[in-house]
Amino acid sequence: MLGQGVLARACRAMVVAVAAAGLASCSVIKTAAVKNVANTLSAGGETFSSDNDPELVRGAIPFALKMDESLLTSVPKHEPLLIATCSGFTQYAFGFVETDADVLGEEHHDEAKALRERAVKLYVRGKDYCLRALEVRFPGIGPELLKDPATALKRAEKKDVPLLYWTAASWGAALSLSMEPSLTVDFPTVRALIERALALDESWGKGSLHETMITIESLGEALGGSETRAREHFQRAVELQGGNSAAPYVALAMGVSVKKQDRAEFEKLLNQAIAIDPDKDPSIRLANLITQRRARALLAHEDSLIAR
Repeated sequence: MLGQGVLARACRAMVVAVAAAGLASCSVIKTAAVKNVANTLSAGGETFSSDNDPELVRGAIPFALKMDESLLTSVPKHEPLLIATCSGFTQYAFGFVETDADVLGEEHHDEAKALRERAVKLYVRGKDYCLRALEVRFPGIGPELLKDPATALKRAEKKDVPLLYWTAASWGAALSLSMEPSLTVDFPTVRALIERALALDESWGKGSLHETMITIESLGEALGGSETRAREHFQRAVELQGGNSAAPYVALAMGVSVKKQDRAEFEKLLNQAIAIDPDKDPSIRLANLITQRRARALLAHEDSLIAR
């Protein structure tokens, strides 16, 4: 789930903040200048995603997120910045809030619970920005998306895959972490978003779509899930990533192995995730370091997840 956008934006936000503060008072000039800053912040890059110090990045990201939100008050329909803000809150929630809860484990139940509740709020906050971006891209899609998502999403093109992915990732993460009735009724929409993205460009994001489908298919038959399909998506994600990403191993361990109470597979998958060399693919170095931290924590707390 951890991509490049928010990480690179955190670095650039430090630079553009000065420029943003000095924008001209003329509304036309100011709007144009804000759009230029927004374009800069919403562009991708590997400045932070290749970083080897997660704690340094943890401290930088909130500034970038608040800069994004501040700019959106001036350019509320700037689609790339809306998507970037959505992805930023989603990645921050996963990498530095939900993962912290996993590290604490049930031995610190109240603290972990509070962190997960905060993560859900951040995921929903991100989702709301993605829904705004969808409305900018496809005016009037909101009601259609909830009523008949597959039909509503037929308008989406290959260039829309990042928007579809981040909408589904933020929404799906909130759903899987909270399982609140108000969110679970929207599950078919989350699935439709990812399935449409897969149909348009299944290799996008080095297997990110397939990683998400591992989790979706692991939610159980009652929600249309399938262990067989979860494993198929796992294999495809590993193939697309050349085995250099820890994420699919953790996703399968948590989605399938825990549900089956298969301790041997759980340990094997998490150890495979930990064994990956983060330097093999610098573009996802930070994501691997964070995911490996989570994998170690899950192994440390496995007795609370899988009965002996």
